[in-house]
Amino acid sequence: MGANGQIGLELAEALRKIYGENHVVSADIKPQPDAVGPYEKFDVLDREAMYGIIKKYNVSQVYLLAALLSATAEQKPKAAWNLNMEGLFNVLDAAKEGLIKKVYWPSSIAVFGPSTPKVNTPQYTVMEPNTVYGISKQAGERFCEYYFQKYHVDVRSIRYPGLIGFKSAPGGGTTDYAVHIYHEALKNKTYECFLSKETTLPMMYMPDALKATLALMEAPASTVKIRSSYNISGMSFNPADITAEIKKHIPAFTISYKPDFRQAIADSWPQSINDTEAREHWGWKPDYDLAKMTEDMLKHLA
Repeated sequence: MGANGQIGLELAEALRKIYGENHVVSADIKPQPDAVGPYEKFDVLDREAMYGIIKKYNVSQVYLLAALLSATAEQKPKAAWNLNMEGLFNVLDAAKEGLIKKVYWPSSIAVFGPSTPKVNTPQYTVMEPNTVYGISKQAGERFCEYYFQKYHVDVRSIRYPGLIGFKSAPGGGTTDYAVHIYHEALKNKTYECFLSKETTLPMMYMPDALKATLALMEAPASTVKIRSSYNISGMSFNPADITAEIKKHIPAFTISYKPDFRQAIADSWPQSINDTEAREHWGWKPDYDLAKMTEDMLKHLA
């Protein structure tokens, strides 16, 4: 669900490679005329429609990716809360009622806030988010753990950092500059960044995000010891760092800075993440750093 988004498009493709085209059902509120394999257009807030699709295809696992992201959620706070929370309840209840066996729901570094330690942010720490997106994700984490403890729902989650990929357009997130900058570097050789040059944030290349998601979902239940959400880390950098890396491939590239409302959101988030628990519990380890990701992004977008 949320199959047309940044994660959904690539996760569905990865799942089809594992389970086969006809065994993965993509779903989103918008149509997808060129969908590969079964596709259903529906609203995740429509519980009856969702239950019908689950029964129609005998679905055993649900990946719930439908959400309003950080920047968009600040513009539509009530709509964001409704979508991010009620959609989760619908899926958790389907698992509680025995319709599905396993649930994946993504959390985010947005669950942390200004009072959280910013460097090497630990799994267990102060969490006082000050954005609608972060508040909804923190509440979602608590309910995931609650449904696991009270109803034995096999729900699994990752706190994604900023995600960077070449297969879809930016989707309204505060870290989306790190996707847009590659497109603009190739197209116009210049980019105006909505964050300041020294804004360091945790990031991850999409192949690593998919690797982590699939590894967590395939891990034996006994090794998944955290049922709220796992910290995972890929790399941390700021706009100046990514600019320097791009200039190694496109020397004429230039960047300017015009911070907007997203700067305050970014300032409330961690700069780097400690993911010891994910590494120890189910063997997480990233494959990409900034240099390797930049080379791959530019190759695929060229």
